[in-house]
Amino acid sequence: MKCPYCSQENTRVIDSRPADDNCSIRRRRLCDACGKRFTTYEKIETIPVIVIKKDNNREPYDRSKIMDGVLRACHKRPVPLKDINAMIDTIESEIFNREEREIPSSVIGEMVMDKLKSLDSVAYVRFASVYREFKDVNTFLSELKKMLDK
Repeated sequence: MKCPYCSQENTRVIDSRPADDNCSIRRRRLCDACGKRFTTYEKIETIPVIVIKKDNNREPYDRSKIMDGVLRACHKRPVPLKDINAMIDTIESEIFNREEREIPSSVIGEMVMDKLKSLDSVAYVRFASVYREFKDVNTFLSELKKMLDK
């Protein structure tokens, strides 16, 4: 591993432990040349997943797109960032456990809405209104009635 400070290749691992998400390894390293310490993360390489968009375009899966949508839905809501990250980790696990190379964006959207519903009902309605393209107030009301009936 190359040192980010002096670019020497003689670094050694001084501490290794699971990262917070339990899906990667956190390693503390020490550069033998300059003596500085730095952290690296080792993550399992997964099969690249392609997302099939509504217009049939295909693009690589990107976690940040889910994160952006969920953060917008949770704006000014009392939802901790660690809960959002845990939710997205769960969704990612479901996506990669399907072992399919392509997944429709609609499936991912439904996964997000399903998880958001239990996390925060207001965030769920916000996300659903954009995702399902609510056209008017009646669509909002019918979605709210479905939530209240359950």
